Amino acid sequence: MDNLSLETADLDKLNDQDKTELRQFLQNENQKARVQATVHSLTDVCFRKCITGSIRNGKLDKTEESCMANCAERFFDVSTLTMKHLQNIRQN
Repeated sequence: MDNLSLETADLDKLNDQDKTELRQFLQNENQKARVQATVHSLTDVCFRKCITGSIRNGKLDKTEESCMANCAERFFDVSTLTMKHLQNIRQN
């Protein structure tokens, strides 16, 4: 029996409550993965934009620090606006 059949057979053994809990768990894990991917993307974009030299003593200089903060804030602002826009579209 291949893995897909074995997994399907195992899932069929679960009761409805367990299936619901498993679906919720998987949905939560997928959401965590999306958040981590978003944070990684944000970090990469802002780092490439803001860090122009080498990091000395493990600290950013004031302009780099300010740029990183502004970049992150703009990223979240755009994300919030996008979510609001999508909610408006869904409601209409």
